[in-house]
Amino acid sequence: MNKSQLIEALAKAENLTIKKAEMVVNTLFDNMTEALVKNERIEIRGFGSFKVKCYDGYQGRNPKTGAVIEVCEKKLPFFKVGKELKERVDRTSEQ
Repeated sequence: MNKSQLIEALAKAENLTIKKAEMVVNTLFDNMTEALVKNERIEIRGFGSFKVKCYDGYQGRNPKTGAVIEVCEKKLPFFKVGKELKERVDRTSEQ
């Protein structure tokens, strides 16, 4: 499912216009993004949680030339699946 399919599903399920459903989805994603930018954790019970993980810099190698390069430290969003979602997905894959 992509973003436009999510918008269409929300519009259909809640009897909203596409514009209103798009506004709801965009607001949700914008707020989640802002929370992660502020290094806040997002928890959606039964679904999972999002947080920002910090990775230290390190020395790597350019695979083409073999030259040593310095890889800067970075922060990346990380998703951890919730128990209920994990079990539900696993159950459906067994059938």
